[in-house]
Amino acid sequence: MEHLILFTEKEKQLLLKKRKGETKFGEHVQVIPNLTNIYDDIVNLDVDYVVFGIKEDIGVTANHGKTGTYKAWDATLKVLLNIQSNIFTSAKRVLILGHLDYTDERHTIADLDLSKKKSISKARQLVSSIDKDVTYTVSSIVKAGKIPVIIGGGHNNAYGNIKGSALAKNHRINVVNFDAHSDFRAEEGRHSGNGFSYAFAEGFLKYYFIFGLHENYTSETLLKTMKKVKTLKYNTYEDMEVRKKLNFSSEIKYALDYVSERPFGIEIDCDAIRNIESSAMTPSGFSVNKARQFVHGFGKHKNATYLHICEAAPTPNTASQIGKLITYLITDFIRAHKF
Repeated sequence: MEHLILFTEKEKQLLLKKRKGETKFGEHVQVIPNLTNIYDDIVNLDVDYVVFGIKEDIGVTANHGKTGTYKAWDATLKVLLNIQSNIFTSAKRVLILGHLDYTDERHTIADLDLSKKKSISKARQLVSSIDKDVTYTVSSIVKAGKIPVIIGGGHNNAYGNIKGSALAKNHRINVVNFDAHSDFRAEEGRHSGNGFSYAFAEGFLKYYFIFGLHENYTSETLLKTMKKVKTLKYNTYEDMEVRKKLNFSSEIKYALDYVSERPFGIEIDCDAIRNIESSAMTPSGFSVNKARQFVHGFGKHKNATYLHICEAAPTPNTASQIGKLITYLITDFIRAHKF
């Protein structure tokens, strides 16, 4: 697959910062030296989790959002590899596959005038092409009996995660989405705001729960659309954190009961976390600790099929902190399965 760049042992050694008396996570993670076919290369590996990145912000661009989401993968790797390897982190159970790279496509987008319909159409066509790569990668990993952990890119990639998992399982899957937005907008060409609506319309998504929807950023039209979908439920951030009508922990249980009867995906949009640089950064959102509790609450269930952390858009000043945030969420997910 032309866009998949394998993570190599040489790259790993360059990123590792070893210290006497300590063992780093990256010293024990697995890599694969050559790729012939993802499924064949990983099916017999003694790992549980396959981590890969998506270095793109084309879906965000096609949705008129803030770019930079392609930077999250590199920011995460630098931190993840250098946390401690100990009884809590299970590094030997992790394969770092590499990343899907769309540098050329991003340069193509940069030359377009996105105020014109033709340019937006071109961007959305590129998103459809990315969908195929994500679908194939996720499907291969799930079919091999492993759990994909997908880092970076826009929330457009939820579509490929859902479709790939559904194809591997041979039936529709459920999803819980920790997000300020529904991403259930009209099927007007692919972008970061309609991954779930496309997955639902095409028969890959069954039950969908949006956790922490922001009332200020959900149109009346969209609310009416969601009301018509009998397998879609949501709660709002305001009901939990402002009006205190709903309890955060109780809502996790409610949402888990709703999605967990069949394999389900866990989607984490960094737009939902307060003051995190992202495509739609918010001053009013869940705390990092609430996000971590969310991942733990859903990650411990046997039907948790994948984890996707998206929309973070690090700057040079925030890359380290975003790398730490995403690393916490990855390791919380792994620990949730272990303990």
